[in-house]
Amino acid sequence: MSKQNELFKTNTVPGKSGSGNLFDEEFDNNDKPVICLGKKFDNDDARRVYFTEILREKLKDPDFRRIEGFPIGKDEDILALSDPPYYTACPNPWIGEFIAEWEAQKPPKEEGYQYHREPFAADVSEGKNDPIYNAHSYHTKVPHKAIMRYILHYTEPGDIVFDGFCGTGMTGVAAQMCGDKETVESLGVTKQSPEQKYKVEKDGTILERQIDDEGKYIWVKFSKLGARRAVLNDLSPAATFIAYNYNSPVDVNAFEKEAKRILAEVEEECGWMYETLHTDGKSKGKINYTVWSDVFICPECAGEVVFWEAAFDNEAGKVQVNFPCPHCSAELTKRKMERAWTTKYDSALKKSLKQAKQIPVLINYNLFNNKGRFEKVPDETDSEIIKKNESCEILNWYPKIRMIKGQESRRNDPAGITHIHHFYIKRNLYVLSKFLDLFNKEFKPQFQFLLGSVLPKLTNMNRYMPQHGSRALVGPMANTLYIPPMSVENNVIDQLIFQFKKIEKALTSLSGSIIASQAFQSLSINDNSLDYIFLDPPFGSNIMYSELNYIREAWFNVFTNNIPEAIENKAQKKGIGEYRHLITQCFIQAYKYLKPGHWMTVEFSNTKAGVWNSILNALSDAGFIVASVAALDKKRGGLHSMIGSTAVKQDLVISAYKPNGGFEERFKPKAQTEEGVWEFVQTHMKYLPISRKQGLDIVPIPERDPRILYDQVISYYVRKGYNIPIDSKEFQLGLSQRFDERDGMYFLPEQAAEYDRKKMIGGGRLIQQSMFVSDEASAIEWLRNLLRNKPQTYQDINPLFMKELSGWSKNEVSLELSTLLEQNFLSCDGKGNVPEQIHSYLSNNWKDMRNLPKDDPELMAKAKDRWYVPDPNKAGDLEKLREKALLKEFEEYKKSQKKLKIFRLEAVRTGFKKAWQNKDYAVIISVAEKIPNKILEEDPKLLLWYNNALTRTENSGEGF
Repeated sequence: MSKQNELFKTNTVPGKSGSGNLFDEEFDNNDKPVICLGKKFDNDDARRVYFTEILREKLKDPDFRRIEGFPIGKDEDILALSDPPYYTACPNPWIGEFIAEWEAQKPPKEEGYQYHREPFAADVSEGKNDPIYNAHSYHTKVPHKAIMRYILHYTEPGDIVFDGFCGTGMTGVAAQMCGDKETVESLGVTKQSPEQKYKVEKDGTILERQIDDEGKYIWVKFSKLGARRAVLNDLSPAATFIAYNYNSPVDVNAFEKEAKRILAEVEEECGWMYETLHTDGKSKGKINYTVWSDVFICPECAGEVVFWEAAFDNEAGKVQVNFPCPHCSAELTKRKMERAWTTKYDSALKKSLKQAKQIPVLINYNLFNNKGRFEKVPDETDSEIIKKNESCEILNWYPKIRMIKGQESRRNDPAGITHIHHFYIKRNLYVLSKFLDLFNKEFKPQFQFLLGSVLPKLTNMNRYMPQHGSRALVGPMANTLYIPPMSVENNVIDQLIFQFKKIEKALTSLSGSIIASQAFQSLSINDNSLDYIFLDPPFGSNIMYSELNYIREAWFNVFTNNIPEAIENKAQKKGIGEYRHLITQCFIQAYKYLKPGHWMTVEFSNTKAGVWNSILNALSDAGFIVASVAALDKKRGGLHSMIGSTAVKQDLVISAYKPNGGFEERFKPKAQTEEGVWEFVQTHMKYLPISRKQGLDIVPIPERDPRILYDQVISYYVRKGYNIPIDSKEFQLGLSQRFDERDGMYFLPEQAAEYDRKKMIGGGRLIQQSMFVSDEASAIEWLRNLLRNKPQTYQDINPLFMKELSGWSKNEVSLELSTLLEQNFLSCDGKGNVPEQIHSYLSNNWKDMRNLPKDDPELMAKAKDRWYVPDPNKAGDLEKLREKALLKEFEEYKKSQKKLKIFRLEAVRTGFKKAWQNKDYAVIISVAEKIPNKILEEDPKLLLWYNNALTRTENSGEGF
């Protein structure tokens, strides 16, 4: 084992010495007394024994096991994985006690302190090349440094943060790292942007670098240094176990010593399995990896075709799509051929199985005492070693159960890969089971963490792609259980050592997170008890979490209960409707848990508009109000402002708040009056970002657009069950009279002053975001952006407009430009005074037009036939005329006996709104049934009216 021992080197990370903890305190070893939930224990083992017995008794209670999302597993397996009360591989009954204790321990707030935050809308630049991030892979993972930015913005030291879809527990890591000065000062520092973004004063005040009115960098107070507490939960025991290890202290030196001992034993028994002879036939080498290839049958001559030999072009270094049969020269493709089969005796299942044939085709190895790597075709000696291993009986335990039913989990059934152990070459399975058997009690969680982190690299799902050159080992295909035609079998011992060194860099002395394994909906958290929520939830059919986790969970013998899993999955009979219902239930609970006036951040990653609308509707149904949506650039971690319908094609960050109790009480008596509308708008504006920047330039804030504001009013009133006491004309007019307008956006007076200051810093430049025109609404928005700063004639607009029509929705009635202009904008007729907007534009852009009065004949001639954005009063009049035309069209849809394939979406939206006001829910439901389901699911406004009409109908007892 001396050769393996040489690979171990003690690695330290700033702030994380091998024997100390993150905050430079002496490591809290197991011999010291500990206090947990008010009880004193002689040491940590005594604490664990005490709470384990309590959990053991709870597991005997049928009601406890009936808690939604309770994992599938035996009591002893659940207990073996748990570390109560901090982590339970089942529902955690101590969460409420911890929250109460943490609340009592919070530092006192300054006199007169009132919580208020704007949505976080700064640029974020946090990459994924961090030891903590890289220690353990998972399907989706937000870098903890990115989450720190949100936590620092929305919380104070000691505050309680919650993540109900915690995955690997990065939110918990981030919450604790908010107390580490060095980590905070490293936020946002990258190779591309090496300058410091944050610094910490001696008193713990965190300052952020900003630009002042003169364009100079200054330091402004951003937050306060200090760890936050975290409550973490996930439905998957595999995920929560990873989270537990990331958020628990460990003695790195002692762990390293034990790892060396165990791996020495493993190599002593199993090292021969990875030996090979050098091409000289004398020198011995150690296998790094072996490439295995599928074997097929030529449809022309029935000869066996080894995919590696026939399809791989060694000179070009890539796999060919078309290639000749080595026997008859017939042109082949992988799809044209049938698999070759082999029959094996499966000692685990005690029966013979027919499986797709794979053979070893390439061995990568290095000689002992030689750093160079070599490659060879497997020879007779290699074949003998493989045969010898295949005949070895594995005496230690390993998982040998059937793959769970599912879209991904049984995709390999046709190849005979039906059980967990079929995903491993037998020698790898042998080494893993030996490694598992040697775990000692003290470091068992850490060794299981190491085992779990290395498992994806040890299955036959590892792809070999020689076209990538030196990076040919590309690992498994993300978010699938796909087995490729050429797979890589890694040396398990090497991989364990390599992964240990990565984990060693990531281990910390973090503590302060409580972790549960259950459904989001069933957590025992009191109402109004959490300070901030960060969520990266499942998104439709993006990832089949329970299926992908099944292989890892099989090694723990504790499995995800996927009944409440919020995904779209045919095997689970869950479509977009079931997904929306489940995710809504989660957000309803989040709303209850969160303190009034506080924030929830939701990261969104999906390209389907239907899923996006499900998330937005779920947030609204739960009671949250969305204040900001921003796009997250994952490649560089940059956070940029977002606008328009293309948003669903990006990773998004949604900032939503829970209205404070004071507003709710003030609103109730005014709800049915116009005064209630303005009470809502004024309060809502306080939660909206004042400005967003792209470099030094200002970009628009869609949430401050009058139509978006009116949509928020409608949404809030509908969810509360109130009639809307004001129409769009009255709303736009009232908005202009009560609030300050800047660049088509509305602000409170003090916000308008701040916006002016920020815009001045950027040289007064407002960058309009590009838009994708796909329907009537986006076409109107595109025209509004075009004409707001440059009134133009029809002849000027038409060629520009025609270029934007290539993406028009196939279900949407294609409208003429003239119709869009006449129903939404005004044209100067050349009579009377020139409208202010046109006058301003001509005066600023034509020297000969400057300082001319509005009735000057030359100015009037220049202004004639130019279309412009009307002021609020005239816009309201236009809106009335447009609404009348849309309702007339909607009447035709009501009468139609056929499905609506092509229709005017704006007419349906307007008709639904009118029917809602009239409480004619049957009309909404009947027309909705005529619309393609995809259109309904992807339109947030239609979905709003339809879902609430169904709810009202169900509540009234009417049936449809």
